[in-house]
Amino acid sequence: MNEKPTSPKGGGVQVTGAMRPGYERVLTEEAVSFVADLARAFGPRVKELLVRRRERQARLEAGEPFDFVAETAAVRAADWTVLPLPGDLLDRRVEITGPTDRKMVINALNSGANVFMADFEDANSPTWDNLVQGQANLADAVRRRITYVAPETGKSYALGARPAVLFVRPRGWHLFERHMKVDGEPVPGGLFDFGFFFFHNAREQIASGTRPYFYLPKMESHLEARLWNDVFVRAQVALGIPRATIKATCLIETLPAAFEMDEFLWELREHSAGLNCGRWDYIFSFIKKRSTDPAAVLPDRSQVTMDKGFLAAYVKLLIQTCHRRRVHAMGGMAAQIPIKEDPQANVAALEKVRADKRREVEAGHDGTWVAHPALVPVAKEVFDAGMPGPNQLAVLREDVRVTRDDLLRVPEGTRTEEGLRHNVRVGVQYIESWLRGNGCVPLYHLMEDAATAEISRAQVWQWLHHRAAVGGETLTLERFARVVEEEMQRVRSEVGDARWQAGAFPQARELFVRLSTSPAFDEFLTLPAYELLQQ
Repeated sequence: MNEKPTSPKGGGVQVTGAMRPGYERVLTEEAVSFVADLARAFGPRVKELLVRRRERQARLEAGEPFDFVAETAAVRAADWTVLPLPGDLLDRRVEITGPTDRKMVINALNSGANVFMADFEDANSPTWDNLVQGQANLADAVRRRITYVAPETGKSYALGARPAVLFVRPRGWHLFERHMKVDGEPVPGGLFDFGFFFFHNAREQIASGTRPYFYLPKMESHLEARLWNDVFVRAQVALGIPRATIKATCLIETLPAAFEMDEFLWELREHSAGLNCGRWDYIFSFIKKRSTDPAAVLPDRSQVTMDKGFLAAYVKLLIQTCHRRRVHAMGGMAAQIPIKEDPQANVAALEKVRADKRREVEAGHDGTWVAHPALVPVAKEVFDAGMPGPNQLAVLREDVRVTRDDLLRVPEGTRTEEGLRHNVRVGVQYIESWLRGNGCVPLYHLMEDAATAEISRAQVWQWLHHRAAVGGETLTLERFARVVEEEMQRVRSEVGDARWQAGAFPQARELFVRLSTSPAFDEFLTLPAYELLQQ
């Protein structure tokens, strides 16, 4: 096995990740050069936009109010639509998401969902092996030659006759890939993930009757959407692919983005495939962007539901905005997973999923997300009943009037001792798994990813920072430390001594506590966690 670093021909480009068997299919000289060109062309703009984020956050903390952008009022007021959608995107009623490991890719594509979103972001721990193997897995899936044999059982997996339409979610603009540097600078993770996938697969996808489709995460302004549009244009020109071939759905999962939905669609209008309600990250962003505001302290995560407060408002606005522009408004994630050991609890969990999907289809959504193949039939049943056509673009929701105050309304609820303890258990266990290379983690009958871990640590920080009442009494540092110690003992008893001793629990605990108690709110837990990642 060759594990020596590799560098392509040409100055200024350095790839330092291990070269294992098969990686040469991904890290070809031509593909590396393609990604390097994107990094040179757009890396400086990525950094400028990240500076702009920090400057705006400072203004928000100094008292600047959230509001719709005055400079883009004409875009919101004008009558325009995005370019028509390709045929295989007209019906997206159920989308399944997950990481890019080989078995997951096959199962998701075979799940019966309309779309599989292969995730290099929140459901992925960005180890070098996860990233390169993920690219190889997707290339094999695009060519319909992907197979897998489970080493523990010998069971074989292969692609079925009618796989789901493939979307890919690259990393957000705030993440960088340390294993590839161009002119001494690490490549933006989003350009790394997008670039290698697009280079290797765009022509193959077009030849097979589909196109390169993407989900774009974590954006905070229309200027960040404009950057993605410019990336798409340059990438298509470089490979001789017609402009507007790429289609992308933007996740509205930050509070600033909710005030710029029209603008996102406008910037990507020739490449747009709509917007999605990224509910978990949106809750996290609501806490982060209003971290210093005592009026924005939230109740338990489990009580912050899509039918209340700022979440209910942003759902209505997203559907109205998308349908006015003739493009899809996608619903949010159902994170439940089967509870095999408790049939009664499993029935109750599936009923929660049905109720959530019923709310979405009745509101006018064109499709929804699930985290597990077992939920695909449940979600499809609800959308088939409530949406007999391929979508609901004709449901214009002209009755909706969403104001600035609606998008900032805090839902009523309580902060409980169990909510605090659940945040600690989920946050530490997720980080521990992420540090070992697994970014999609089943915990307490829910599939957790980085977004839900972010909520867990953000809520604890918010409650501590504002000395909120939790379980009827003020949450202090001393009480928090006691809860952490008790919950770590509980986790150890749940996972067993062997798993505890083999894991990264001390590092995960230290990071969770540090992020929860720091004087200032840390923007993303994945940034300091990336420094601890071993590969």
